[in-house]
Amino acid sequence: MKRFYKQVAVTPTANGFAIELDGRPIRTPKKSAFAVPGEAVAAAVAEEWSEQGDEILPESMPLLRLANTAIDMIAGQRDAVVDNLAGYGGTDLLCYRAGEPIDLVQRQDRLWSPWLDWAAEQHGARLATTMGVGHIAQDGDALTALHGAVNGHDVMELAGLNDLVTIAGSLVLALAVSAGALNVATAWAAVRLENEFQAEKWGRDAEAEAHADRLRQEFEHAARFLDLYRMA
Repeated sequence: MKRFYKQVAVTPTANGFAIELDGRPIRTPKKSAFAVPGEAVAAAVAEEWSEQGDEILPESMPLLRLANTAIDMIAGQRDAVVDNLAGYGGTDLLCYRAGEPIDLVQRQDRLWSPWLDWAAEQHGARLATTMGVGHIAQDGDALTALHGAVNGHDVMELAGLNDLVTIAGSLVLALAVSAGALNVATAWAAVRLENEFQAEKWGRDAEAEAHADRLRQEFEHAARFLDLYRMA
């Protein structure tokens, strides 16, 4: 789509902050009024609009996508989204460990175990670990506690959390990033631990590396969205 506007502005509304293009408020893909509660995230979305060239490239506007997802996709089915994300606690990446080689075992313990401890201390959710990929049943109280942690996120926050969880395959890491307890670089190293170990051992594949880089960028955008939103 060709760029059709010159001026971009953030304007306060009854529902938060809207974005206007040449004085006309934008709408979501489903034609809902666009408004976000946080001025900082609204300003960042407005900057994405301002930075467009002669062509509007939606893929270069990740914060807009997350805000639209919150409004169009999550607001009307919040409980279902919470249930789905909380369900990742039952299959969390951090709970499935290697039995060998020892250097991989040690690396998992070093990068993963502190965050299982964090979940236990912060949320009262002590998750069990196992070796291999066979399913391990988790304590019901722990899963209930994690559900409560997810449920503590509002609609906008759930949009960011959703990307963190689904990309990482770990509810625990996502909650730690969301809470500001874990920085993005360390979280991503934990997410990619096994992939990185295999790449060090067997070599790197250019296509796989490119795919991982795209996921990393999406993960970073989700974390930034949460940070900006909470600056309000």
